[in-house]
Amino acid sequence: MVTSALGRLSARLLLAATAALVPAACQRGDAPATGNNDVKMGTYRAVLQTPGGELPFGLELARKESAPVGYLINGQERLLLRDVKITGSHLEIRMPGYENVLKADADGDHLQGEVFLVKPNDKNQHVPLRATLGENYRFFAKTAGDEKAAGGDKAAGDPADVSGRWAVKFIDDSGAPEVAVGEFNQSHDAVSGTILTTTGDHRYLAGQVKGDELYLSTFDGAHVFLYRAKIAADGSLDGDWWSGLAYHEKWTGKRDAAAQLPDAYGVTAMRDGVKHFDFAFPDLSGKTVSSKDPQFRGKVLIVALAGSWCPNCHDEAAFLAPLYKDYRDKGLEIVSLQFEHFGDFERAAQATQRFRQHYGIEYTTLIAGVSDKDEAAKKLPMLKSFVAFPTTVFIDRKGDVRKIHTGYTGPATGDHYIQFVNEVKSTLDQLLAET
Repeated sequence: MVTSALGRLSARLLLAATAALVPAACQRGDAPATGNNDVKMGTYRAVLQTPGGELPFGLELARKESAPVGYLINGQERLLLRDVKITGSHLEIRMPGYENVLKADADGDHLQGEVFLVKPNDKNQHVPLRATLGENYRFFAKTAGDEKAAGGDKAAGDPADVSGRWAVKFIDDSGAPEVAVGEFNQSHDAVSGTILTTTGDHRYLAGQVKGDELYLSTFDGAHVFLYRAKIAADGSLDGDWWSGLAYHEKWTGKRDAAAQLPDAYGVTAMRDGVKHFDFAFPDLSGKTVSSKDPQFRGKVLIVALAGSWCPNCHDEAAFLAPLYKDYRDKGLEIVSLQFEHFGDFERAAQATQRFRQHYGIEYTTLIAGVSDKDEAAKKLPMLKSFVAFPTTVFIDRKGDVRKIHTGYTGPATGDHYIQFVNEVKSTLDQLLAET
């Protein structure tokens, strides 16, 4: 009986000793059951590493109806990410309507990974990414002095003011300038706004002024844009712009309230004597659809020259999808000629289908070719030249081209976008009223 009691005591002591060892094993990372490295919900300051330096943007992870979702945060835009997969410590997000993917692994409050960007001719880019939970500044964390200045006490070190309208020029490696217009808002050191060009706007930008330098960035699922510029004594800007891992231009800016772009309806034109915009390309099933098909006869037609890789084309699709539902019973048809990164039809069709699903597109989408402007020009011989994706063609009931709009003026441009939307609806009302 004594032996039995001693045995039970020994067993209890052994069990207690084993239990005491478990927390130590967990602290050493041998047991993943604690969830310390699971992907955490919340707002992260994410940073992409580019040739120009760190490119920050906001990334929020949350749960919506028990499913994980995300948001890309750039200035006023919170871009919803629905295709979010979390498996323990691994995070994977497919960008909405794109082929691009963010992949990262969690380590406590940090994420480490990359953004994979699909590019033409398989020149894909792997952009290194890291993110920290709970950090909410853009480029530079605020100091006590910054908070005091923001509260109204002007200090000698207050940042320069870049708010307003700017005449901007981008200069590529050949020295050729491209005219643009910058529009910025500023609150103390925080800057937001966009840059408008003849080929489309740069969408939502956010950044800071520090000393005599301006910093701006965006990552919106496709654009990987980083801007830096010195602010000279006369207030002008002189700096660099990086796009992704492989493209760079110089840029300058001078404050100019009257800065203007060329008329977007005067950049692209039909060849002399040509009135009809004829096309014949396969739909996603491979069936050829032609401008001469009965479904377009006697209809007002919008032809959008686009691609699922193009951020301005996304903004246009977000406008055209509901526009088509509102106007189709009045006699409107829309066709999007998709120029994708892939020469392979099946891959191009898959990319376009993802694009369609994201925006709820019900109008016709055709696979027209690859995303090269010279190649697109060959497919569209009725045009004198082809300048930009997107380009939008307005055709009347007789089949005559009435207007061609180059580029896109999206929601990031504020009042310019409202004006553009009103112009399009006014044009449609006029064309639809004609018999």
